[in-house]
Amino acid sequence: MGAVRAELWTADGVRIEARYEPYAGPGAGEQAAGAEGDPGAIVLAHGFTGALDRPALRRAATAFTAYAAVVTFSFRGHGRSGGRSTVGDREVLDLAAAVTWARSFGHRRVTTVGFSMGGSVVLRHGALHRAEHGTGHTVSTLDSVMHRGRTVARRADRGGTQGVGDSQGGAYADAVVAVSAAARWYYRGTAPMRRLHWAIQHPVGRLVSRYGLRTRVHHRDWDPVPLSPVAAAPLIAPVPLLVVHGDQDPFFPVDHPLALAEAADPESSELWLVPGFGHAENSADPALLDRIGDWAATRLRAPAARPHHGSRDNRTR
Repeated sequence: MGAVRAELWTADGVRIEARYEPYAGPGAGEQAAGAEGDPGAIVLAHGFTGALDRPALRRAATAFTAYAAVVTFSFRGHGRSGGRSTVGDREVLDLAAAVTWARSFGHRRVTTVGFSMGGSVVLRHGALHRAEHGTGHTVSTLDSVMHRGRTVARRADRGGTQGVGDSQGGAYADAVVAVSAAARWYYRGTAPMRRLHWAIQHPVGRLVSRYGLRTRVHHRDWDPVPLSPVAAAPLIAPVPLLVVHGDQDPFFPVDHPLALAEAADPESSELWLVPGFGHAENSADPALLDRIGDWAATRLRAPAARPHHGSRDNRTR
């Protein structure tokens, strides 16, 4: 089977464009049915102003197909998806729809990999959706929406509408990777973040976002404020968590990944501080993408009940 494009419908009724790409690594044409032949899937969550067809995300997706099947999608308000961006709040619903869709292809294990805003989303998603009961900690008003209804996909190559599973049962991640993610909301300590806040909070800024950055931002403020990434981090355990950050990140200095690592369970988390790395998918070089893909593949092949173990002495690289 080749690549498949689809329209997914989130639990709150937003249409999301998505693309599935099969595993292309060793033995790709000889996969056996069942768990032993399943390479698992990686679901990619892009950064603010990114989209499914942007070159940086396509580059990451191509790199990760050497390790697993890959699902990419455009968050609400981005690309050809509907709705408006809430900059990390209701985007958890978009990711949940994509993860559920990835499992509809028969993949029993899924790793989520998020960049920048997407990194914050995968952290919150990992806290809100748990494998043992399919729901999460009730921390915001969107959770009542998140735990209702079925995710629906329209496959462009087949026509018609296909149900791909209840969002309670298949929306969880088996491993989580947050790249260049913020630890806390409302950070304005760098010039790029001050510009970003202007672009999402000021009416003129939202016009610039819409027509200059092709990103449609919702005009309403958060109410209530959603669970922060640093508060979500400890709730992910025992699911393996990898935090990746560059020491040259122009948006979020290294106190952000250090805070995430400090909050996370040391028995199931790792921190990679990457020398020379800038920010998110646009700065991720092939070597870093391969390292992340290998980490994800190892967890996808691991027994489901066994969390990855580490120590604070070897988590910073």
